[in-house]
Amino acid sequence: MLYRSTRQLCQDLLRHQRLLVIDDPVDPHLELAEIHRRVYQNKGPALLFNNVIGSRFPVASNLFGTLERARFIFRQTFESVRLAVRWKANPQEAMRAPWELWRAPLVGWRMRARKVRSGPVMRHSCQLSELPKVICWPHDGGAFVTLPQVLSQMPGDTHRPPALSDINLGMYRVQLTGNLYEADRECGLHYQLHRGIGVHHSQALAVGGAFPVNVSVGGTPAMTVGAVMPLPEGMSELMFAGALAGHRIPVHCAEGQAPIYADADFCIVGEVVPDLLKPEGPFGDHLGYYAHVHDFPVLRVKKVYHRPDAIWPITVVGRPPQEDTTFGELIHELTEPIIPSVLPGVRKVHAVDAAGVHPLLLAVGSERYTPYAKVHRPQELLTQACAILGQGQLSLAKYLWIIDGGNSAAPNSDDIAAFFRFALERVDWRRDLHFHTRTTMDTLDYSGDGLNRGSKLVIAASGDPLRELATEISSDVRLPGQWSEPRIALPGVLTVRGPEYVHDNSRRELHAACDQLGTPEMCERFPLIVVCDDSEFAARNLNNFVWTTFTRSNPAADVYGMGASTTEKHFGCRGSLVIDARSKPHHAPPLMEDSATLKKVDGRATRGGPLAKYL
Repeated sequence: MLYRSTRQLCQDLLRHQRLLVIDDPVDPHLELAEIHRRVYQNKGPALLFNNVIGSRFPVASNLFGTLERARFIFRQTFESVRLAVRWKANPQEAMRAPWELWRAPLVGWRMRARKVRSGPVMRHSCQLSELPKVICWPHDGGAFVTLPQVLSQMPGDTHRPPALSDINLGMYRVQLTGNLYEADRECGLHYQLHRGIGVHHSQALAVGGAFPVNVSVGGTPAMTVGAVMPLPEGMSELMFAGALAGHRIPVHCAEGQAPIYADADFCIVGEVVPDLLKPEGPFGDHLGYYAHVHDFPVLRVKKVYHRPDAIWPITVVGRPPQEDTTFGELIHELTEPIIPSVLPGVRKVHAVDAAGVHPLLLAVGSERYTPYAKVHRPQELLTQACAILGQGQLSLAKYLWIIDGGNSAAPNSDDIAAFFRFALERVDWRRDLHFHTRTTMDTLDYSGDGLNRGSKLVIAASGDPLRELATEISSDVRLPGQWSEPRIALPGVLTVRGPEYVHDNSRRELHAACDQLGTPEMCERFPLIVVCDDSEFAARNLNNFVWTTFTRSNPAADVYGMGASTTEKHFGCRGSLVIDARSKPHHAPPLMEDSATLKKVDGRATRGGPLAKYL
């Protein structure tokens, strides 16, 4: 079925027993989000809350809660879009299957957005305060739109009005209530580095005057996926959304305002006032921490539209995996074939969701240029790493590990445990660490020394194995006196509990401790040691390991090593590499559920009913 509204989507999911309707009153303050999290963790159905306290609009959540359900939603279009992407990457493949070419004109036609004079979303209006005020975490600064489709347009000039291809569609955080926002008149617009709206905003400031921006919610689910799709600059996300939706995206354009997605369930029409910033946040984000309060642009609200049958779709983010994990999986399925054409020599790229996406990127490259060399060391891999870090949102990667896929033993980048084993067997810490210092970092990552500030580390590994990794702790494992409770997280990876990080002296103490590590044999068997607050937690499973290690460290500040030295400004070490992943005073606090809400939802479970088995 090709959906044009959230209600159509919900009705179809209900017909196929993939949605549960909840008619009991539900509090949008924490309770609704806690229900969502439990249902998601138990791989439960999509949810439709018909009785949300304080709002006349129903709320839908967990629509994309499983990859299987997302594929079902796009069952009529997904394969044709995948084919189009594959053909873009490899036109010869299309010619080998000419019977499939009939799909190409259809996909191309759907990618053309169409102008309309009006649409369902413009039939009714309401106040901003009438929208559902869903608050997901106890210390959130207010209610947020968690599935916004933010539309902006490059300002035109005197010679050429803006075209539909100039529209940017993105998913940027929108705060509806709280802080210093004027009720019913303002909301916060938080957008981060490397987002297309920033280009439009810069141009608008140069031209002068207010910057029109509209926030759509709902409509076809393809618009939600389009808003998070990492497309090349200059290519409109509306084109992708139309292909995935199976129909051309209708857009209402009027002079002096941003485009309105005509099929949306809701649309907040507004403008960004030049030079006006207000505090936004905190917000429990997808890294598993609270994003701090910072000044961000303000959206001055002119009007709020909604469909006659409007449903407010939401998601709940937090420490991954969460529902937004599905978006990453869909994006990976769609974009994987095109990676080699965008990044020559790179075979696979995997942004590790469990680490919060941007903190850890695993890539499989290729060493092709010196096959005659007797000693293999990373060469072309370093060129490919630079290309990856120069590509759109991939540039936000904090740790980039890259291996040589020409080796027959090389695993896929999404086999995380095997990838680390392959790399750690081959890496030479004296040579294979490549830092980018004092550079940009993901806006939501607080391991650096300021907003958008931090460092990156490329770790490249190739050639034959250099060592055999330990899989158990033997008697020769000797640690500095202040380190305790060693655990094995992965073959060759040791997590240890360190003393509480108090101040900068803690860095000097850790540096000194590295020189007290055990024998060279021990360091060979354990090439990576992670110092953390809770070594048992970090080693308990793979998700805990990558989340602890890579969200809580800033490479330039928190990477150490046994026998470390700097030669010609290149850092390396003779023994184990040590990552300090302890919580530090400048870090954002991790997310914790509200105890009263937990008890409230536990009570729902004991009362029985169709929802109980998922709680």
